Amino acid sequence: MAFQEINTRMVRATVAPGQRLFSQRGAMLAYQGEVSFTPNLRGGQGGVMSMIGRRVANEDTPLMTVEGSGTVFFGHGGHHVQVINLAGDTLYVEADRLLVFEGTLEQGTVFLGAQGGVMGMVRGQVSGQGLFTTSLRGHGAVAVMAHGGVFEVPITPQRAVHVDPQAYVAHHGDVRNKLSTALGWRDMVGRGSGEAFQLELSGSGTVYVQASEEKL
Repeated sequence: MAFQEINTRMVRATVAPGQRLFSQRGAMLAYQGEVSFTPNLRGGQGGVMSMIGRRVANEDTPLMTVEGSGTVFFGHGGHHVQVINLAGDTLYVEADRLLVFEGTLEQGTVFLGAQGGVMGMVRGQVSGQGLFTTSLRGHGAVAVMAHGGVFEVPITPQRAVHVDPQAYVAHHGDVRNKLSTALGWRDMVGRGSGEAFQLELSGSGTVYVQASEEKL
């Protein structure tokens, strides 16, 4: 079961008995067949800890479990939709940009300060982004949302990539992230754009960047 891109703002998924999807609430646009949509209070396959992370990040809305037999069309707010296929690796994605993913993927919650230290914590307080991001690991498809489209930037050991935190969508690969600023502590207060902050991604992998700094 994979996602088919109908256009830049909609994907189609086939649901079969014994399989399931997890989607953002309100992401279903239309469906055919015998398909059910129920709130998932356990937060996907991540269990209780994943749900705690989502609530700390001010995400009180649970995921929806999609099951049955039929076809479902997904989209949300007219935002651009990008499909990412995983083959055993891990994708890190801003939780509010997650549209729908296959139930074969294991979901977790990652604290962004784990690699960036104190600066990782500052991101959530000043830039308007959450302290937590979602990890999806295994084999399966993920559809993420972005404002204004998505472009992929390769990350190589020879060259790190610097991204405006509010333009960041997701990344995967053997990548470390660190938030830095060119301003002093007094100058940082009240600033959340790339002029104040840069998310540095180093290692080997890919980062997905949206074509706008506007929050979803």
